[in-house]
Amino acid sequence: MAQKNFELREAVELTHEEVERYSRHLIMPEVGMGGQKKLKAGSVLLIGVGGLGSPVGMYLAAAGVGRIGLVDYDVVEPSNLQRQIIHGTKDVGRSKLESAREHMIDINPHVRIDIHDLPLTSHNALAIMEPYDVIVDGTDNFPTRYLTNDVCALIGKPNVYGSVFRFEGQASVFDAKNGPCYRCLFPEPPLPGSVPSCADGGVLGVLPGIIGLIQATETIKLLLGIGDTLVGRLLLYDALHMRFDLVKLRKNPACPICGEHPTLTELIGYEQFCGVPAHDHSDLAAGAKGTDQTITVQEVKARLDAGENLILLDVREPHEWDISDISEATHHIPAEQIVERLEELDTTREIIVYCKTGGRSDGVVQILHRHGYLKARNMLGGINAWASRIEPDLPVY
Repeated sequence: MAQKNFELREAVELTHEEVERYSRHLIMPEVGMGGQKKLKAGSVLLIGVGGLGSPVGMYLAAAGVGRIGLVDYDVVEPSNLQRQIIHGTKDVGRSKLESAREHMIDINPHVRIDIHDLPLTSHNALAIMEPYDVIVDGTDNFPTRYLTNDVCALIGKPNVYGSVFRFEGQASVFDAKNGPCYRCLFPEPPLPGSVPSCADGGVLGVLPGIIGLIQATETIKLLLGIGDTLVGRLLLYDALHMRFDLVKLRKNPACPICGEHPTLTELIGYEQFCGVPAHDHSDLAAGAKGTDQTITVQEVKARLDAGENLILLDVREPHEWDISDISEATHHIPAEQIVERLEELDTTREIIVYCKTGGRSDGVVQILHRHGYLKARNMLGGINAWASRIEPDLPVY
């Protein structure tokens, strides 16, 4: 990348307007004219323009990175606005890519913004990621995270990693050529349902801003070739106690993708590997919708109206019950307490389990089946689906 950047830097020039725009960079000896030309010649692919992608995209555009690619397929929803600051209220319902591109071009019309309006998969990831110097991981699911890591390891791209949950964040730079990759740290994904998503567990609104800015900083340092990056180090941030910690990482010689004898030489099926869907349009997500362990909110409502003796089990956290609640619910047991409170449930009755959107409740159904509660079923879409289709007076959160 250094040689490519040198050649491109020699070919690019800064206009008088750009010199004025980037003047605070140019007077820094670590950047100067040569460094700003490197940024203009550089290219970055940002996977996801949500909580992490918002600050990364805005600051890379402001810094003058010449080409920025955006990968996403989602639309802006009201629940995004608490943390995804690249989007505004006027953008609700719009493509996140269009909203983000418009904002970034407004920040800096001198940058080129590529948009890739599709889910990243094993079939398209290599072609999408190959043209860029640095890859920034702004994903929110394990299949795409492992996919991003493996592509970067296979084609030799630095992977600027970030992750957030509730009050805690992580950041690193995984560069298989010069240090460990994500698989060196996490060889196997967590068990499905064992790690809640931000949609289920929540995230402090400012947290993605802090971690995203660290990712943007590392990306700019990589393009400039300056400073000490987070290669070989994992930065841990605790917002609740305002504490940063650094953990040293070592390359795993047995790593299946970047170790001494790699066994992964091509991309795999990452949803099957992780046991969870990467996006709403995936085959795995679609396949989960028609099983005998699931039931729609319309079916639940009809059976309750018919007077059937169902157990309606809410497995959300207690503070979520204050946000919204289904009056017909017969039991409230948080998902993490389900095993120790099994005696409160009747194996002879049909149990309809629900949470916010269906993820946690699916995991609870699997646990119940393993303990002999074979009539347990997951209510698809959770209480948010109930609020949207059955009881519109309830809030969606």
